[in-house]
Amino acid sequence: MKYDFYPAVKVKGEHRAFFRYDVIVQQIMQEVKAKGLNVITIENYPVVDEQELLEKLIRPLSPDLVIHSDAVFVDDASFEQMIARNLTSDRVFGVMSNHCMEEFVDSAKLAAVQRQIAGARPGLVLIYGVGASLVTAPDLLIYADLSRWEIQTRYRSGKFPNWKAHNAGEDWLQMAKRGYFFEWQVADRQKKRALSRADYVLDTHKAEPVMLTASSYFKALEEASRQPFSLVPFFDPGVWGGHWMQETFDFRKEEVNLAWCFNGVPEENSLLLDFGEAAFETPANNLMFFNGEEVLGPRVFGRFGAEFPIRFNFLDTVGGQNLSLQVHPKLTYIQDTFGVPYTQDESYYVLHAGEGANIYLGFKNGTEKEAVMSALKRAEAGEEPFDDQQFIYQQPINKHDHYLIPAGTIHSSGANSVVLEISSTPNRFTFKLWDWGRVDLDGKPRAVHLNHGEPNLDMRRDEEFVRRELINQFVVVAEGEGWQEERTGLHELEWIETRRHTFSQPVDHLNHQGVNVLNLVEGEEVTIESLDESFAPFVVHYAQTVILPATIQRYRVTPTGKSAGKTCRTIKAFIR
Repeated sequence: MKYDFYPAVKVKGEHRAFFRYDVIVQQIMQEVKAKGLNVITIENYPVVDEQELLEKLIRPLSPDLVIHSDAVFVDDASFEQMIARNLTSDRVFGVMSNHCMEEFVDSAKLAAVQRQIAGARPGLVLIYGVGASLVTAPDLLIYADLSRWEIQTRYRSGKFPNWKAHNAGEDWLQMAKRGYFFEWQVADRQKKRALSRADYVLDTHKAEPVMLTASSYFKALEEASRQPFSLVPFFDPGVWGGHWMQETFDFRKEEVNLAWCFNGVPEENSLLLDFGEAAFETPANNLMFFNGEEVLGPRVFGRFGAEFPIRFNFLDTVGGQNLSLQVHPKLTYIQDTFGVPYTQDESYYVLHAGEGANIYLGFKNGTEKEAVMSALKRAEAGEEPFDDQQFIYQQPINKHDHYLIPAGTIHSSGANSVVLEISSTPNRFTFKLWDWGRVDLDGKPRAVHLNHGEPNLDMRRDEEFVRRELINQFVVVAEGEGWQEERTGLHELEWIETRRHTFSQPVDHLNHQGVNVLNLVEGEEVTIESLDESFAPFVVHYAQTVILPATIQRYRVTPTGKSAGKTCRTIKAFIR
């Protein structure tokens, strides 16, 4: 099956892009000479390779004074004390930070650095690092960016620490926790301000960077907000992972497995902007920061702000193992405990079901919380395995089933299946209750959180409730010659709506007054077309996720290529 691993938004018109460090250095030097610039600031997102910037971009500019932004921040001990309550002692979970980067600036240090800068005039001063634009007003500001999945890959490499931490090579789960609950929150607030004032934007994902003028960058984001687009998918192995994606997509077969594919998560995925000569990779959440209302639509933006509320990803256990037995937090719990505004409701749409594939969903009728928690605690202590057959309702699954999982429902996807997980965006709040006694790929025990799980187990979600309200809630809502539209969920307690279209002929879609997220769950290829020629035809391959901004109010989906005249299926999600 064909799969687009590097989908890109084709950017129209004239744009100014610069490729390779030597060309970028030449462009900056021309600006310095032509405009008589004194202070150049290169501000970067945490975990951008600052040593590379220093060697390949800063030193070739031959500045008279180089200042790293750390020179103006409080000492390490004070810094750690300020963020301790956000990090907590837990390996996985913290509390969401509402800090601004200015809070960490030491006023005495700042004044001393500013005196240095004044003494260096009229020579060339170059300031770089996280929060560098806080040091002094720059004459030229370049922002160097990086997406969150690349950041997490660098954490795991052991070569990069968190911002203002000396922890390279330490437990990457704790590093990711520090990023998610503190570092990225603070850095995003700062980035919104810095990017809005920047002269250039620098893509640092690859060995040779690409630099755009800020005006070209923002025009490209605006273009992306008015056409269908896919994000760069991120594939990741896991202890329970399978081999379906490796075989189906003929991809990364040398790895132990592929457990996840995150292919519809703007918060963490990249967006590629194709300028012809080269593609510019940017964090997709920048599109939300600056064009969020266009992408989401006024109604959804009014509720969620610049946060993309829908999440698509795959879970592959074919030839692998069961996921952990888990539960997601109820709304008041995630708000009170973690400072997160909404919770992780989700569903499993079955893309593939092999022999013996099943789902764990809800409790068996009559199960008492005291009994199940006692058994889980004995399992955690290593006294005896947890008896899932005694407590948890299980049933065989089939391709194209849809299982709804509102927060508070105990669940797990079993081995030998692939599910498209359709959920709300908060993605780190999985409370593992039993993990089959496994260690992770790094050899460390997988974290179990009974303390968080117990208060969130809704014992009313028993077999009777699950069968009545959470399994294959298909309702035909419209049909015509060669097509049918079904409502497939989610549950009434969840605010995401999903619709499945089965079609062999072109079928028109409404966007339901907001952003749509769509995946081709059957068929090799379909094409999304504009009904008013406002965007170019967009080809979608099997299992590819595409985001349709709210600026596209109506669109048409047609089987094309090898699927022409054949029956295809899509599933799309939107906010009710």
